[in-house]
Amino acid sequence: MQTNALFHQPFGAYAFPVAPHTLCVRLRAARGDLQSAHVLYADRYSPLGQDRVAAMDLLDYDSEFDYFQAFLTLPQPRFRYLFHLDDGRSQVWYSQGGVLSNPPNTWHRHFEYAFIMPANLYSVPEWAKHAVFYSIFPDRFANGDPANDPPGCHPWRVEPGEDEPAVYRSFFGGDLEGIIQRLPYLQELGVTALYLTPIFLSPSVHKYDTTDYYQIDRHFGDLETARRLVDRCHAAGMRVVLDAVFNHCGQEFFAFQDVLKRGARSLYLRWFELHGLPVQTDPPNYTTFANGVSRMPKLMTANPEVRLYLLQVARYWTQTLGIDGWRLDVANEVDPQFWREFRQTVRSVNPEALIVGEVMTRADAWLQGDQFDSVMNYPFRQACLDFFATDTIRADEFAARLARLRAAYASPVHQVLWNLLDSHDTPRFRTECREAAERQGGAAVGHSRDRQALAAILQLTYEGAPLIYYGDEVGMEGGGDPDCRRPMIWEESRQDQELLTLYRRLVALRKELPPLRCGCYRALVRDGLRNVFAFWRGPAAEGGEPRPAAGPPVVVVLNNHPLAQQVEVPLPQEAGCAAASGQWQVEVSWPLAAREAIMLPEAGAAASGREAGEHQGARMDRLKPGGSILSLQMPAYGGAVLVRRP
Repeated sequence: MQTNALFHQPFGAYAFPVAPHTLCVRLRAARGDLQSAHVLYADRYSPLGQDRVAAMDLLDYDSEFDYFQAFLTLPQPRFRYLFHLDDGRSQVWYSQGGVLSNPPNTWHRHFEYAFIMPANLYSVPEWAKHAVFYSIFPDRFANGDPANDPPGCHPWRVEPGEDEPAVYRSFFGGDLEGIIQRLPYLQELGVTALYLTPIFLSPSVHKYDTTDYYQIDRHFGDLETARRLVDRCHAAGMRVVLDAVFNHCGQEFFAFQDVLKRGARSLYLRWFELHGLPVQTDPPNYTTFANGVSRMPKLMTANPEVRLYLLQVARYWTQTLGIDGWRLDVANEVDPQFWREFRQTVRSVNPEALIVGEVMTRADAWLQGDQFDSVMNYPFRQACLDFFATDTIRADEFAARLARLRAAYASPVHQVLWNLLDSHDTPRFRTECREAAERQGGAAVGHSRDRQALAAILQLTYEGAPLIYYGDEVGMEGGGDPDCRRPMIWEESRQDQELLTLYRRLVALRKELPPLRCGCYRALVRDGLRNVFAFWRGPAAEGGEPRPAAGPPVVVVLNNHPLAQQVEVPLPQEAGCAAASGQWQVEVSWPLAAREAIMLPEAGAAASGREAGEHQGARMDRLKPGGSILSLQMPAYGGAVLVRRP
């Protein structure tokens, strides 16, 4: 047994409560090493020898490790536990004392989770588990009130090729009234929550250099307009999340201006990290956002005065507008104690407020339940970029990337992670696909929209909360910042109507089927040779984590390959996929016209006892007798979402 690969810790993503009396425990082991894993557990205060036994299920695996999971329930939620592991050649016990040949003779050498208290439970807002988010850069979405346009606005339509930075750093006149007027479009798309980049007073287009945290930027509207937007959204069943820029302010912010004018006599001297007096802005002799961005002085959020000011800002807008949450800019550069106080402040006003951090790497430290509910899931984006757009990883490695991410966070977090393909800070996904296809040539040319479509199918059916960047649904393009912030295309003749139809169908299906919003996930096919990836969404198995996901099981199949291929998808009986009643139907397909041709007549052939995916070299999800196979004819760069209907 490869004991050096074993890992568990009694906290974080490896031990977390999912109910007042139920603890989820996870174990990492070398891939393919264990034939079985069990947890022996009991009340911390019960005598040895009175342990209950729970079999561990294989949660997922990557190229190096298997990740096992079990759920432990006790009347008194105080746990001691250890693992019994069998690789077919030897059996060991794994506990706080390490790897042992015999069970420890004292409970002090067991792992412990002392007590599940209410504060230990992840308080993720229920609405966010069911949301489809839409990200809006206000200056570029819609101009609803030309009277508030800044001087020198560019005309809304920018022709292809007119993409020099000077243009895209200029104003186009988008505003809050424009968002209000386009709410019917967003309702038809089916989104249920809006995320707006900053709307407070600032001299720039992007508004990440705040001048006044208590004033709506006059070129976007005023307080009454903002209230009307939030009220209209709520009336339409949409939530509103605003952007909080608390890592830094703008150069015109009153406190920084006071430091510039009064120097050592300023009351706000310690709000900033100064490297000398007098303060100089060119080059800056103070700490800024990024490197030497003089117009964005960094705020010292460890300073109690700064914390108090910003917490009052958060409380004011949460109360005044009745917003539903905050997205936190540059969250990993802010004092973590500030975020803990921020969470308490915001939740005291709105207990269902969603708190999302901008952390572009794995964010374990911020997702322990005391700071953020979610983060912008950039590792998810990178995996999608590498698999669908640039073709630098194959389906097996793509599945492994997702597996590592799933093992990194507690499952309540996964239900609300913002799964994005692009943002106002990245190139458009469609552009990444096109440029990669042009570099590859051959069969890849002409399939850039197909690759985006496959990524969209995954984004809107995978575990977590999809975040659509405005215009992706109509095929908008754009390179790196600021080119990714082009004005929204509203002329239907310039929109990709087939892609828009795909997005609408996917969103509608996600809203219809609870398993797509809060069901469990299992990889079914991860074929690196033929580049096919398939997965299942459905309710938890008996004895597993409780999830309110009643509804038919769903299977998603993605053929990320320039050739049409016949694909066999093994269906595990224990997941409810192989029920005797009902039949599988293709609810959404790409291309849209392929819907009727994907299912083959021999779909549902028996697979008695055969190991799922063995023809792809996969090892997960062994079929029990009575399992079945879905046989599909997948078009080149084609995707399908199948639902078992009664």
